Amino acid sequence: MTQYYTYEGPFELECGATLPSVIIAYDTYGRMNADRSNVVWVCHALTANSDAADWWPHTVERGCFLDPDRYFTVCANFLGSHYGTTGPLSVNPATGEPWYGDFPKITVRDMVNCHRLLAAHLGVESVKLLIGSSIGGFQCLEWCVMQPDFAERAAFIATTPRTKPWASAFNESQRMAIESDPTFGERNAEAGAAGMAVARSIALLSYRGGTAYDKTQEDADPDEASFDRRVLTYQRYQGEKLKRRFNAYSYYRLSQAVDSHNLGRGRGRVEDVLAGIRAKSLVVAITSDILFPPSDHTILVDNIPDSEYHVIDSDFGHDGFLVEHEKLNEIIKDFMK
Repeated sequence: MTQYYTYEGPFELECGATLPSVIIAYDTYGRMNADRSNVVWVCHALTANSDAADWWPHTVERGCFLDPDRYFTVCANFLGSHYGTTGPLSVNPATGEPWYGDFPKITVRDMVNCHRLLAAHLGVESVKLLIGSSIGGFQCLEWCVMQPDFAERAAFIATTPRTKPWASAFNESQRMAIESDPTFGERNAEAGAAGMAVARSIALLSYRGGTAYDKTQEDADPDEASFDRRVLTYQRYQGEKLKRRFNAYSYYRLSQAVDSHNLGRGRGRVEDVLAGIRAKSLVVAITSDILFPPSDHTILVDNIPDSEYHVIDSDFGHDGFLVEHEKLNEIIKDFMK
C-alpha cells in the first residue's frame, strides 16, 4: 500500500525556485531488520510509480533480487511525477490552485534530495543496495556522488552519467508533439493529453528499436498489401494507454529533467566524479538499447573504482530491463552474494 510523507519545507530546487512543502509517495516491501542492514532502495524509471512490484515484474518475489523475505525494499515516487509525489497537479499554496504549467523545472538532483528527506524520515542512514534503471539509474548515480557512504552496493542499469544529444533529441520531439496540442497550456488536468499520446509513440521507438518492432509487430501475412498494419494499432494503443494514466504537464517537466542530467555539472570532469563513487558497483547494459547503448556504460566501468560489468543480450532494446527479468535476476543475485 502506498504511503505518504509530508516535508513541511521549504524545499529549494536547483533552478532557484522554492516549493513551500513536498509530499512524497512511497511503497515498502518486507521488514527492516534490527540493525537496519537489509535495506534496498529502488529508483524508478520515467513513467513508473512507487509500486515496484507493479511495474518491475518478477522482482519483488521470493527468490528474486527484491525478495521481501530477505530485504526491506523502499521505492519512492520521484518529484514531479504523476503518482502521488508533489508535481504539476499538486496545489500551489500561493494560489490555491494546481500548478499545471507553472510547476518549476526540476532536475535529477532535486529528485534525489527528495529521496534523502524520505530516507531520513524512515531512519535509513545507509542501504545494502541502491538500484535503478534509465532515469532511475541517473538518480542512483547522483545519490552515490551526493552521499558517498549511503550505498554499500549500487546497480546502474541501462543508464548513463550524462544525457547526450541523441536522447535529448527524442525528448524535444516529444515536447514538440505536446506543444502542438492546442489544449496544452490550459489550466486543467487533461490539457495536452492528445499531444502526450503522440509523444509516447515517439518515445517507444527509442525504448524498443527496430529489432523488437520487427520481431513483435509483424503482420500475419506480411506479403499482403495492407493499409491497416498491426504496428499502427500498437502505436496508437500505447499512446492512448499513457494518456489514460499520466499527465502531460508531468511528462513535459520530466523530459526536461532527463535532458538536464549531467553528473559533472558544477563538479568537473565526469570521469573524476565517477572515480569518487565508493559503492561496490554493478553496471548492466543491453545489447540492443539505442537510447543508452552499451558504449554509454563504458565510462562507468572504466572510472568507478570497484565495479563489474554485464551486458544482457536482448532484442527488446532499452525496455530489456523490464522484459529480461530472469537474466537480470541472476546477475543481481550473484552481485549480492
